[in-house]
Parts: sequence; structure tokens; C-alpha cells
Amino acid sequence: MTAARCTHLDHGITAVDTDYVRPLLAASHLINEGGRCAFVDTGSNHSVPFLLDALRQQELDSAAVDYVFLTHIHLDHAGGAGLLMQSLPNARAVIHPRGARHMIDPSKLIKGSQAVYGKEVFARLYGKLQAIDKERVIVAEDGQRFDLNGRELHCFYTEGHARHHYCLHDATASAVFTGDSFGVSYRELDTANGEFVFPTTTPVHFDPREAHRTVDRIIALMPAQCLLTHYSRVNDVARLAADLHQCLDDFVAMAESCRHSATRTLDLEAAMFDYLGDRAVQHGVADDEARLRAIIGMDVKLNTQGLEHWLEHGSPSDR
Repeated sequence: MTAARCTHLDHGITAVDTDYVRPLLAASHLINEGGRCAFVDTGSNHSVPFLLDALRQQELDSAAVDYVFLTHIHLDHAGGAGLLMQSLPNARAVIHPRGARHMIDPSKLIKGSQAVYGKEVFARLYGKLQAIDKERVIVAEDGQRFDLNGRELHCFYTEGHARHHYCLHDATASAVFTGDSFGVSYRELDTANGEFVFPTTTPVHFDPREAHRTVDRIIALMPAQCLLTHYSRVNDVARLAADLHQCLDDFVAMAESCRHSATRTLDLEAAMFDYLGDRAVQHGVADDEARLRAIIGMDVKLNTQGLEHWLEHGSPSDR
């Protein structure tokens, strides 16, 4: 039996390590309200046994799950949704309208992802994507509210990282499930100064103006905690929001400084690692360069791709 790494938070929320690439990189969240449940994000196909085990650990039947909320359809968050739904007879998948059709028919999603990763790496990371029956999909509206056994969950659109992104406000827990809209914050980089956060600008939808607006929209709800997919709970929300705003401005300046370089990709990767590394050191992180690269190296490459795409194509909201 596959044993899930679970972190039990408050108000019936459990962070489940999806074991994507490495431990404590990506989480799904399970909400248990009086025996009725919802998952927020799923990880990949390889994550599904962990999510089902998280239910078993709480002596919950798979029929107890009413919703699978997909904050956005990037495959590290939603690649396992179709397979998971096959084990959840009562669940409905809640998806942004820009993403719903791609989960009902994932052929374009597969093709686009294979173009980025290559077929071999795609197969290793994600396996064979399963479609979700359109009759089991709820196309989420901005501001729509969902009832989970009397607990209200409020969906609101958040662009900047992806145009098919929403966040989920849970007033009961004074929490926002942010997907990638409130950056990434790895627990290995926590110090006596608190949590460390930075934006994720993966292609093809990075939009700095909308990313700023999204951070402000999250903060306007005055949550006591944000629950990130990478990785789960952060509490010092106001400070982290200010850090994200600063990083977004610095990322744009970094990209512009490399715009006309003949070695732009290499220059951007080096600048991104140096920038995040310097911020980590200032935050009190004592890891050596090799350890830091092991933690943030993938994000450095993805952020570089996102900034390069933005330099070439501009912001989606301007197109």
C-alpha cells in the first residue's frame, strides 16, 4: 500500500505530498468538513495513490469526496485529476472556463506539454492523461460559491501566472488556496526570519501587471494563512505579499536588462539564480550553492522560460 506523507493543519485541512519530482515540492490539500471532503489540486497520475491513501488515513471513503478543485491545469497540479476522478464516484471537478475543455479533451494539453518536455520526459513525469467526463465538470465562475457540507468555499479568478487560474477562499479557516498565484515557498528555506517566497513565471501566460493585481486581491481577503501548492501553508501573509510585489518588479527589470543579449537564456538563468540566492542568504538560508540549486534549480529554469516568453510576446492581457 502506498503511504502518503500528510501534514495535518487546522480546520480539517490536510496537506498531502504529491511526491512530484522530489518530496515537499508540491502538495494537494484535502478539506474534511464533517465527513464530506474536497481535494484542492491533485498532482500527477503518480500522485493519485497518495491522495487515496490520505482518505484512508482519515477513515474516509472515496465516495465522501464532493469536489476536486483544480486551481489551474498545469500538469503538476492537475495531471492526475482524470485518473483520480475514476476513484471518486460522487466528485465533480471545478475548473476555470479557459481550462475546462482541456481536461475534458486533454489532447492539446498533451501535445503542448510533450513539445516542452519531450515525449519521454512527459511520460515519466505524467503518464497517460485521463479525460474527465464533461458531465462531471463544473465550469467555475468568478465569485462562485460552493457548499461543502455547510462550509462555504469561494472561487475567484487570479491571472498573472496562468489565464486559467483561480484561487479558493475558505473563510472557515481564514485561508486562501492559492495554487501558484502567491508564488512558491519551500519549507527547506524557512529560517528564524520566517518563510521565503518568490513568484513562479512559467510560460506561456506570465503577466506582471495581473500578477500584482492577483496578490492584492488575495491580500484584500485578509487571510491568516495561504495554502500554496509549492509547498502548503505560509502564515506571514502581509510580509510575503510585499516580497512578491518586489520580486515581480525585479523580475521584469532583470528580463529587460537581458532583452538584447546574444546569450539571453544563459544570462537570465544566471541572473535569476544569483537574485534568488542573494535573497535567500539575506533571509538567513545557510545552504551551500549545490544544495540551493537542488531546491530552486527547476524554478530558475522555468522562470527563465517564462520571462523569455514574456519578452518575445508581451503580457497576455495586452495581446
